[in-house]
Amino acid sequence: MSSPAARRPDTVRFVDPVRNPYAPGAGQRPPELAGRGRELDVFDVVLERIARGRPERSLMLTGLRGVGKTVLLNTLRSQAINRLWGTGKIEARPDQSLRRPVAAALHMAVRELAPRHRAPDRIDGFLGVLKAFAQRSAPTGRGAPKLRDRWQPGIDVPASSGRADSGDIEIDLVELLTDAAAVATDVGTGIAIFIDEMQDLGAEDVSALCAACHELSQLGAPLIVVGAGLPHLPAVLSAAKSYSERLFRYQRIDRLDRIAADQALCAPAEREEVEYEQKALDLLYEKSGGYPYFVQAYGKATWDHAPRSPITAADVRVAAPEAEAELAVGFFGSRFERATPAEREYMRAMATLSLVEGEESGSDDMDAAVPTAEIARSLGRKPASLSPARDALIKKGLIYSGERGTVAFTVPHFGRYLRTQPA
Repeated sequence: MSSPAARRPDTVRFVDPVRNPYAPGAGQRPPELAGRGRELDVFDVVLERIARGRPERSLMLTGLRGVGKTVLLNTLRSQAINRLWGTGKIEARPDQSLRRPVAAALHMAVRELAPRHRAPDRIDGFLGVLKAFAQRSAPTGRGAPKLRDRWQPGIDVPASSGRADSGDIEIDLVELLTDAAAVATDVGTGIAIFIDEMQDLGAEDVSALCAACHELSQLGAPLIVVGAGLPHLPAVLSAAKSYSERLFRYQRIDRLDRIAADQALCAPAEREEVEYEQKALDLLYEKSGGYPYFVQAYGKATWDHAPRSPITAADVRVAAPEAEAELAVGFFGSRFERATPAEREYMRAMATLSLVEGEESGSDDMDAAVPTAEIARSLGRKPASLSPARDALIKKGLIYSGERGTVAFTVPHFGRYLRTQPA
């Protein structure tokens, strides 16, 4: 994208830090959602097909951290809301059962539909099933939560009996989502449940969710699940149900290409009557690698340091250390601090080897996947002895195994960050 500065070299305006448009935040929508038009169009088609009674699959978004999966998930939810769908959103956690959050999400979705339903008794009937489903989650006996810690769903109707309350999460979830879809059918609309960090669901919950989506797709029911997770999410789903590869529509969310990255920077700047020189955009893309979070981080720092428009490559060079320092603390460092000494040793070996793998494969971000056998060899250890560190890092969401026998970082440029840190 050529900068307008090239057409109007005499344009000079001061850059006001107060009007800085960029937003480097976790899940925070950038001022210009560039490069995601295809995903938004695909979801529009999904919503329209379901509205017309056509069969459609649930949707899974996968990608590294910092590529904007959460932002896109929230935007897709807004699309569903604009079509008067009932929606709910949850964030999966490895230490939490699916029952409680999915019950809360469905409660929210059905409350959005209730005012348009002609039979309040039908809504009450579903809420009774929902309450039974939610309350069935509390274990009994030793290890049961204290009374003050037990979740009360805030549903006024009494819990029903004999539906979605068997205690088997797969049976119960199938029945619950089927009943929720029936409510949406009554209203002539649909329900969409959005699940972030979906790779953190437990194995039983993943299996139950796949089974429920399978049942809904066979029935042509107007309820879909839209999940977002790390690149190994498809493998997590496949391990739960072999048919999951055909059950979901997968969309890999990657870094922005050059045109989209320039648009993410230039469009909000132009609204503030600020422009970029072409060399500044070249350097910003080189620094950010096109990863949306980094584009926002470098854009914000550059704006704060630039005295006037057009913003130059010199402004970028002055601002880059501040952006990198902030990323080192908030984006990289906070994750590195969560690792134990043994896990840090494992990641440092990964970082060194990923540089070699990247150079050999021609990768431009030098964070290529690394064979686990090579990591063991570089550390002088047996592969089995490193399994606890590898498994813990996967559980913490710092690395993932995209292909059998290899691991890679979930965070872009994390290997580069580790290679700059003292041992």
